[in-house]
Amino acid sequence: MALATYASPTEKAWYYAYRVICALIFVFLISPILIVMPLSFNAEPYFTFTREMLTLDPAGYSTRWYDLLLTFGMEAPDGPRDGSWWADAWANAAWINAAKNSVIIGFFSTILATVLGTVAALGLSRPEMPFRRIIMAILISPMIVPLIITATGLFFFYSWSGLANSYVGVVFAHATLGIPFVIITVTATLIGFDHSLTRAAANLGASPTTTFFKITMPLILPGVISGALFAFVTSFDEVVVVLFIAAHDQQTIPRQMWNGIREQISPAILSVATILVIISICLLTTVEILRRRSEKLRGLSPT
Repeated sequence: MALATYASPTEKAWYYAYRVICALIFVFLISPILIVMPLSFNAEPYFTFTREMLTLDPAGYSTRWYDLLLTFGMEAPDGPRDGSWWADAWANAAWINAAKNSVIIGFFSTILATVLGTVAALGLSRPEMPFRRIIMAILISPMIVPLIITATGLFFFYSWSGLANSYVGVVFAHATLGIPFVIITVTATLIGFDHSLTRAAANLGASPTTTFFKITMPLILPGVISGALFAFVTSFDEVVVVLFIAAHDQQTIPRQMWNGIREQISPAILSVATILVIISICLLTTVEILRRRSEKLRGLSPT
């Protein structure tokens, strides 16, 4: 909002002070990312800026750590990069296998969390739902309770049920963490939902199933997709639950990074962090686009 021409000196001072405060907060939040990204191109195996990097000498920069993500764990990393080399990387490279596990686990846990979270949000949005506040508090508790407590509880329960040390258990655990995000985003979308549309469809003879898929679902779809993206990011970045639930050979990207920090500190971790930051930015941009589209569909945005 632009500053009004009739604003008082106090209002003008607060107008500029507010923007300075927001800029400082933004710098405070973004500075760790701004440090990690250039360090991932460090030619030396250090976590600090070398003299060559500070002087912008090209010799101080390298993509060797990004290349290490492809070659670490391969049987023949120094061979010619033909089809067999890429097949070796796809089958044996540790970081690639961890990425495949993260994507597969994130995909199935996101589907499960989205379905269950959307159904729960639809039920909690109905005014006749009994004990709505208590049920909502229980369902979103995984994002409020300290993660170590949730991981410990899942470990004992999955050990008793036989789901520990299995991919199914990891998928269920990640879905448990993702469901609260789906519930919150879909519930926020349903706040502005016009229920007269569903009543009109019922008056015209549409079944509840037809009404849901033809009217309700298209209008809440941006919120559902936003919740799914948050659930996927939660699964993709999770390491504590994986350490408790997964077997020793079930590596994900966060767990591979954790192992790299414990065993051998390498700037390759910074390369992975940079890639994850870029992926997160793309997903959050998508969420913002979907949020604006949802507001337009519900008539909450003037444009």
